[in-house]
Amino acid sequence: MPEHHSEASPLIALADCSACRFWALRAKEQCVPGDICVAAHSGRQIDRFLKRHSQYASDYLADEFWERRAIAARYAPLEEMRRMPFDEDEVVRRVVSSRLPVDELELYLHDPDREVRMTVANRIAPEQLTALLNDADYLVRLQVARRLPHGQLRHMVGDEDREVRKEVARRLPAFALSLLARDADAEVRRIVAARTLPEDAAKMLDDPDWLVRLEAVQRAPLEAIAERVEDAEPDVRAVVHQRLNDFLLGDEK
Repeated sequence: MPEHHSEASPLIALADCSACRFWALRAKEQCVPGDICVAAHSGRQIDRFLKRHSQYASDYLADEFWERRAIAARYAPLEEMRRMPFDEDEVVRRVVSSRLPVDELELYLHDPDREVRMTVANRIAPEQLTALLNDADYLVRLQVARRLPHGQLRHMVGDEDREVRKEVARRLPAFALSLLARDADAEVRRIVAARTLPEDAAKMLDDPDWLVRLEAVQRAPLEAIAERVEDAEPDVRAVVHQRLNDFLLGDEK
C-alpha cells in the first residue's frame, strides 16, 4: 500500500544530529537542523539539503520514507534513477515519469495513478498517445485530446466526457467538424458552429440552443441565414439583419 502522505509539523521535524553521517556539514553550516536536513521527516528540509548536495541523492532512492525517495529521484543522476524498481508510491512514480526519456515511459502508460498517466500523456511522442485514447480518467484523455495528431482526433469525437469533446472541437480541422455538429452538449456545438465551414454552419441554423444559432448565423452563407430573420432569439435576429444590411450596403460579399 502507498505510504500516507503528510508533512510533519515544523515544531517536531528535527532530526537527531548525534549519529548523522553529515555532522561535518553542520560545522560548515551546509546543513542546518530544522531548515536544511536530509534526516528530518520534512520534505522542505530534505529538498533544501539535496538541492545543495545532489551528490548524495542516489543514496536515498530506496529510503523507507516516500518523500525522501521522491526528492532523491528529483536530484539523482538519470542513470541511477533508471535502476530504481517500480516504486509503490505514486508521488515517487510521478517524479520518475517526469524525468525519464520519453522513449522509456512505456511502463508508466497504464500506471494506477491518474497524475502519473497525465505526466506521461504530456510527454510521450504524439504518435504513442493512441495507447491512452480509452483511459478511464477524463483528465488523461483531455491531455491526449490536446496533443493527438489532427488525423487521429476523429477517434475521440464520441468520448463520454464533454470537456474532452470540447477540446476535440477546438482542434479538429474545420472540414471535419461536422462530426460533432449534432453533439449532445450545446457547448460542444457552439465551438463547432464558430469554427466550421460556412456550408456546415448552415446546417446548424435550426439548433435548439440559441447560442449555437448565434454562432452559426455569423458563418453561414447569406442565402441560408435569411430563414432566421424571424428567429425567436433577439440576438440571433439582430446578427441576421446586420449581415443582410451589410450585404445591401456592399460591406459584405
